[in-house]
Amino acid sequence: MALINIVKHEHQLGEIVYKFPSCDMALGSQLIVEPGQTAFFVKRGKICDQFSEGGYTLSTYNIPLLSQLVNLPFGGETPFQAEVWFVSMINRLEMRWGTETPILLEDPKYKILIPVRAYGQYGFKVSDARLFLTKLVGNMSSFDDKLLASYFRGLLLNRLTDIISKRFVKENESILEINCNLAEISKEAQEELQPYYSSFGVEVVLFNIISINVPEDDPSVMELKKAKNLAARMKIVGKENYQMERSFDVLEKAAENENGSGAAFIQAGLGLGASLQLGKQLSFTTSTDAPPPIPNDVYYVVINRQQQGPFSYERIISLIKDGTVDYATLGWKRGMPNWKPLCEFPEFPSTGLNVPPPLP
Repeated sequence: MALINIVKHEHQLGEIVYKFPSCDMALGSQLIVEPGQTAFFVKRGKICDQFSEGGYTLSTYNIPLLSQLVNLPFGGETPFQAEVWFVSMINRLEMRWGTETPILLEDPKYKILIPVRAYGQYGFKVSDARLFLTKLVGNMSSFDDKLLASYFRGLLLNRLTDIISKRFVKENESILEINCNLAEISKEAQEELQPYYSSFGVEVVLFNIISINVPEDDPSVMELKKAKNLAARMKIVGKENYQMERSFDVLEKAAENENGSGAAFIQAGLGLGASLQLGKQLSFTTSTDAPPPIPNDVYYVVINRQQQGPFSYERIISLIKDGTVDYATLGWKRGMPNWKPLCEFPEFPSTGLNVPPPLP
């Protein structure tokens, strides 16, 4: 086989390590190391002399470690055999990562289990070519960035799961708010990952979390959004006012129920734990000297054990006059915690309801 006079290699896209195909060369041959490369002479599985970018005329002076192994004499064009490895040291910024399956986490604010996904982009470069060859490449004749990404994929996703989980607990952030701090979390993740990569001669030069998200149609996510809206509503109107507002809604819905029974109404109120509390919160007092002004409220009454209404104040007066309702008829209007006989309404005693209630 003819001796090689020029040893060089131009790395292809994605390629990190390349082993020169011939190992037959002679002293005086030219070694050309391109920008962003490091070259090594390897003999009998031992890494010998190392070269950075530039052009070299091989002699016993610039390959002293190899000369000792092959007993090269000084001077002349003595042939010898040795492997030449080229390692690319350039930055690679196009690597992408993403969670293959959702990570099940508990939202720290709303205590709801949610499936979380994340994806992003990162970059790296070989920082220690000798260590990289020794620990990762071994006797493989080539090595590319896809293979490197596959080696670190499990580690990367494992550490990121841990980082995101700890972030939730440490900062008490909801998944619905965490995207506001992606730059900070990305920096934290890069610092966390760097020691693992460095032990193999690799440096993480860029790490970005593009998004931490949840599937919009997942039932747990819908519940999470409801919880957030509820918390926002309570923050705006105040907790006590919100509870009162909900109590009014319950009472109004109960009054609109076609069955209209008092038991159903009370059950609805108690179901939200609001009725008794509402009675404490609302202190309706009336003067014993004069009735209060006639309100513009609507009224509901119980006729033949069925809820009827809504009626205006004038309509209630008309029903009283024609005998449809009487002194003991149960009535209700918004703001009342329970049904009461019409005689207990402050606006009705002056209407001539002087008929006694039925005998018990």
